[in-house]
Amino acid sequence: MTVATVPPLALTMGDPSGIGLDITLDLWAARTAFDLPPFLFIGDPQALTRRAHERGLKAAVADATPETARGQFSTAIPVLPVPLAEPAVAGAPSSRNAQAIIGAIESAVQLTLAGRTSAVVTNPIAKSVLYEAGFPFPGHTEFLADLAARATGKPVLPVMLLAGPKLRSVPVTIHIPLKDVPATLTEELVYETAMITANDLKRRFGIAAPRLAVAGLNPHAGEGGALGKEDETIVAPAIRRLKAAGVDAFGPLPADTMFHDEARAAYDVAICMYHDQALIPAKALGFDDSVNATLGLPFIRTSPDHGTAFSLAGTGRAKPDSLLAALRLARELAVHERSGG
Repeated sequence: MTVATVPPLALTMGDPSGIGLDITLDLWAARTAFDLPPFLFIGDPQALTRRAHERGLKAAVADATPETARGQFSTAIPVLPVPLAEPAVAGAPSSRNAQAIIGAIESAVQLTLAGRTSAVVTNPIAKSVLYEAGFPFPGHTEFLADLAARATGKPVLPVMLLAGPKLRSVPVTIHIPLKDVPATLTEELVYETAMITANDLKRRFGIAAPRLAVAGLNPHAGEGGALGKEDETIVAPAIRRLKAAGVDAFGPLPADTMFHDEARAAYDVAICMYHDQALIPAKALGFDDSVNATLGLPFIRTSPDHGTAFSLAGTGRAKPDSLLAALRLARELAVHERSGG
């Protein structure tokens, strides 16, 4: 399948009081210059129109379906309407709009699982706003995994991949307090996370033999047990299992020496033990153009690696680079997967 025949991407609105509307409008306005992948925006069309008017942007918005979106994309932003409960105010989020935010994500997943859209690309959400409305998931990643499990009837282990031009990194544990990481980390979790990563890098990223550098949990990877036993009792056994399964994995490595230029040249992805161990280097090396991709799902999902940035909403100062990278990566992965790898 070629770029010209792959179905459009499903782009969710995210929190409409954040910068998602802004960066969507900015990218569509420069669609030709950016060779922007066609997308179907799933959200409130009036919110898009209002934000464009507030910023003095010219942007046509048209109701659309996955089947009509590609043909409409050159002249209008194609929108599958998901109405808000109340008008979105830039920088002032409302939990009353939580159901529409959630509904847009659900619609994007349903359409992509049905093959009518080729991938899910999510604009940023504010989890605290959704929590006020009873949202029970720690974040986007866990919610998407639950939707996938409900749709397929199979358990899903979601794996967060931060993909940038200089680094790919994966946290084994994600949205949990740092104090809970040692108790949550198991040999099986390290092994399964790394296996999912290796398989998706082959299937969707086209890396025939992925090289996985596995970080230790403790400083200096435990210093032979002097600084903690987890690296010897949890991480190292998982690496041995990965090698036995044919995966090119090595470690556990001291995390403080894994991310300089020479070290990064030796691997395709860093498997890290907790959220900040993976995300700090990823964002330091590519804050504006890194992408959050969820592996282990029965559909492709990418997202900007930043948040809602309410203070920038409506100002015109939000950078669209990460969303552009997310859209481009989603298109690349969709074409690769649909062409048979």
